[in-house]
Amino acid sequence: MDEEEVSRRFGVGVGVWLAGLGARWGLEVGEVFAGGGSSVVLRCRWGDGRRAVLKVSPDRALLGRQAEMLRVFGASGRVPAVLAVDAEVGAMVLEEVVPGAEAVDTPLLPGLWGDLLAALHAVEPPTRWPWDLRGRLDEAFVRIGKRLAEPEIGARVGLAAWERAARRCEELLDTQTRTVLLHGDLHLGNALDGGTRGLVAIDPKACVGDPCFDAVDYVVDGAGHDGVAARCERVASACGLDGDRLYAWSRVIAPMLVISYLTHGGPERAIDELIGLTAY
Repeated sequence: MDEEEVSRRFGVGVGVWLAGLGARWGLEVGEVFAGGGSSVVLRCRWGDGRRAVLKVSPDRALLGRQAEMLRVFGASGRVPAVLAVDAEVGAMVLEEVVPGAEAVDTPLLPGLWGDLLAALHAVEPPTRWPWDLRGRLDEAFVRIGKRLAEPEIGARVGLAAWERAARRCEELLDTQTRTVLLHGDLHLGNALDGGTRGLVAIDPKACVGDPCFDAVDYVVDGAGHDGVAARCERVASACGLDGDRLYAWSRVIAPMLVISYLTHGGPERAIDELIGLTAY
């Protein structure tokens, strides 16, 4: 276990806490997986040698919701199984997805993405599921929109472009004719190679809404590569989605991705293309 990394995230003494948690569940805790904004994920093994991952988070409510969402999608066979959870301490154990590499765009990926969406969207939303796409996007526009006040962000994503994206979002939400249980955050980093199982989705933000939304992150990833319009055509065909609506969703998400790229050093050619989607 990389105690320095875990201690940086959770404080001194967390190594002893994790060892105690592992002993409680009969786990041997191993190394930290890269990434993770609100949690730390560590490779581990059960006493009988089976591979798993231990996910811990100081946001216990978020981890509890995520465990609930994974269990709902469990019938699809396209999310990791929840093997143990204690939301009160902010920890859960999941099966390890093998081989587990993040999805990357290849000629086969649109079809694999279509299969993944078909499996996830076939899951019936539980009665009175409390989260919908409108609420998810309302929160995102407020949270991310605050960053327009930062000079380096505001210089590239103006208020007019942001407001156009918000209006397009409202129009799409108001014209939803079919809704499904969405993964809600299905970018390429949240889809892992499950071998013969196909793609496996992790870290859901499950909400009810337009099925196009679960394909839009893959579409806008085309910026600076094959292009958003060309990517949209490929993905819409492979996933059986309305291409016009999918492209419209890409224009909603484009300024958010620009802000992410400006923050984390995304390619300039992709930023320019995405800004073009917000310009009219």
